[in-house]
Amino acid sequence: MKSHAKAVVIGGGVVGASILYHLTKLGWHDVTLIERSELTSGSTWHAAGGFHTLNGDPNVAKLQAYTVNLYKEIEALSEQSCGLHLTGGLQLADTPERLEWLKMAHARGRYLGMETEIISAKEAKDLLPLIDEKHFVGALFDPIEGHLDPSGTTHAYAKAARKNGAEIVLRNRVMELVQREDGSWDVVTEQGTIHADHVVNAGGLWAREVGRMVGIELPVLAMEHHYLLTDDMPEIAEINASTGKELIHAIDFGGEIYTRQERGGMLLGTYERAATPWSPKETPWDFGHELLEPDLERIAPSLEVGFEHFPALKHTGIKQFINGPFTFAPDGNPLVGPVRGLKNYWVACAVMAGFSQGGGVGLALANWMVEGDPGFDIWGMDVARYGNWATLAYTNAKVRENYSRRFRIRYPNEELPAARPHQTTPLYDCMLAQGAVMGDSWALETPLWFAPDGVEAKDIVSFRRSNDFEHVKAECLAVRESVGITEIANFAKYEITGVGAETWLNRLMTNRMPKPGRIILTPMLNERGKLIGDFTIAKVADGRFYMWGSSQAEIYHMRWFENHLPDDGSVRVRAIGLGWVGVSIAGPKAREVLEKVVVTDVFNEAFRFMDARAMDIAGAPCFVNRISYTGDLGYEIWMTPEYERRVYDALKQAGADFGIRDFGMRALLSLRLEKNFGTWFREFRPIYGPFEAGLDRFVRLDKEDFIGRDAAVAEKETGGKLRRVSFIVDAGDADVIGDEPIWHDNEVIGWVTSGGYAHFVDASLAQGYIPKELADNLDEGAFEIEIIGERRKARINPEPLFDPQALRMRG
Repeated sequence: MKSHAKAVVIGGGVVGASILYHLTKLGWHDVTLIERSELTSGSTWHAAGGFHTLNGDPNVAKLQAYTVNLYKEIEALSEQSCGLHLTGGLQLADTPERLEWLKMAHARGRYLGMETEIISAKEAKDLLPLIDEKHFVGALFDPIEGHLDPSGTTHAYAKAARKNGAEIVLRNRVMELVQREDGSWDVVTEQGTIHADHVVNAGGLWAREVGRMVGIELPVLAMEHHYLLTDDMPEIAEINASTGKELIHAIDFGGEIYTRQERGGMLLGTYERAATPWSPKETPWDFGHELLEPDLERIAPSLEVGFEHFPALKHTGIKQFINGPFTFAPDGNPLVGPVRGLKNYWVACAVMAGFSQGGGVGLALANWMVEGDPGFDIWGMDVARYGNWATLAYTNAKVRENYSRRFRIRYPNEELPAARPHQTTPLYDCMLAQGAVMGDSWALETPLWFAPDGVEAKDIVSFRRSNDFEHVKAECLAVRESVGITEIANFAKYEITGVGAETWLNRLMTNRMPKPGRIILTPMLNERGKLIGDFTIAKVADGRFYMWGSSQAEIYHMRWFENHLPDDGSVRVRAIGLGWVGVSIAGPKAREVLEKVVVTDVFNEAFRFMDARAMDIAGAPCFVNRISYTGDLGYEIWMTPEYERRVYDALKQAGADFGIRDFGMRALLSLRLEKNFGTWFREFRPIYGPFEAGLDRFVRLDKEDFIGRDAAVAEKETGGKLRRVSFIVDAGDADVIGDEPIWHDNEVIGWVTSGGYAHFVDASLAQGYIPKELADNLDEGAFEIEIIGERRKARINPEPLFDPQALRMRG
């Protein structure tokens, strides 16, 4: 083993081998992989080896498509077979709701270039004669599915990396990681110490332990996972002989199982509801090529359904049960990227679908390490999507829930119950007492809508308009016609202080910083000129600013902020978190409500739109912004938690004469659609530029240099490729939820980012991106948006339907 390397990858599974290969492909040849045992010794060796390109997150799906297309490349370079079987696959729907879900998946695939197809149960039977079609109502066929040899594939990555100059050291456990003052690492192993500029934790089953070596607790948990192999089946031999083909893959949502051909028999795996964690606190270092004891009673319900749906299995012997551990994150997606606060420490773990995602994970992480950016929008996989609230107990509960729902539908209005409530504000019990249906916003309980007296406070989950529709409408009307109040604790809050604070913020943000007592809105760009943040910033005084953004991106943004702080200590950034909570009042009567609880002058001349100042509300010290995401006259009122109940009660009492009404997150998101307001993670993501996103007025190219300025100048000159537009949709009983394809002249030319029903203007609205050349086409029905398999007419709405001159906000 060498004494120094540019990067050390810890873990010899398919993910670690992929990262090693991609680092060498990008020019880092002085890299070493260290494995405690043999390659594939964790979860890789006993994996079922299936792969597919479909994913609920289109950005992850792109990386999965890359992974599948990569296998031929590494086979050629390594001269090692991956054992590829590109059979195609079926996803079988046993209910109309599951077929609707598949139609939506098929629609997403359209704009990703996937050639999937919705077929009937009879057509599915023709492709897979083993099924009993009476149990199904339809299916989705995907030609890019199959399986491979897990060991051969891992060794192909490894051999290709070796050919490119990488070193692989086996049977050598990492014992300790020690960071030097310059940010490099001493990797202490059984065979000695290697000094590395970068360390990658691709530890798989041992990722938690490798994380604990540097003082972090990664939200990852191993679950027991079963599959079985049958004896040879004459039915399969007959099908192979008559078609000349191997059987295709199948996912049976009703049985929560997956199947494929394995030699002359079948492989059948389960994601049973009685999910069982393995080694939930610590992973033993001496675990390796062992399997776990099968628990047939636990998987019996799934097998019983499988035997009904695949009748030939009833008469087939079982050759082997495999029960082995696989790691998962709470939401089932990988954990990838740099860890906040640890220079040059990277993670790539919880990649449960290693043969669908391993290549894409390796590419994205290698890009990030070598180029400084993953090159893709990998928010759905970024380790920064979790905060320190993702404790061991939280992770255990959410992973179990996610595993048990692996093949179940997640409806757009469905809130999952595990590990809740986890974080609450002082208003939590009060919200519940008033009929609030609560949602999980970055582990914080947040009101979604309020059920009136006599109405059950519960969502009926659906892809279509549901039982909340009329109640959200009433909340929206209350805001637009009088005044509403909502809790806004689920924003990220920051304090930036120091003599260099303004210069630093001007360097990070595209807009110019405000004067004292004023607010600005501003995007933040990366070096490529793409959107990585969207903030509200208030200047309190020289050297002191408050800033608000998306709570889900708090760790993501703090990582960026801390990596760009000056070395001289002239700037300090603090994430306030739940140290501040808040409420917002909005609507034409909002000022009259506020007047009753303050001694400060809040008339328009004294407290203008986009003003911000400290103010006592009902005697409690608060900080108030005159701004509202509703697009109406409104105020955001921030305070420390001990004052929230007092402030809320006072505002409710002051608003009683005006019929003040609580409104939730769903009403807020509906109201913002009427103003064509975008939102982080949907309209504003690292695949869009600020001019494409319609944020031109917040990009000051005439000010001093800021990160991404050169790219922004180039985008303005060329106009970019895309435009964010708002559509009025001729919807039926279902509105867009995001990721639907946009059609023009019978071709898919764009995609929806978000939308829903705008209750005050009585219109179904959608936002999305289309080629800039089409953005001025205002013709009636020039576009169509595909909603649950049905193309609905849509036309571009160039101006907000509510208050296009923004008179209400400023009045």
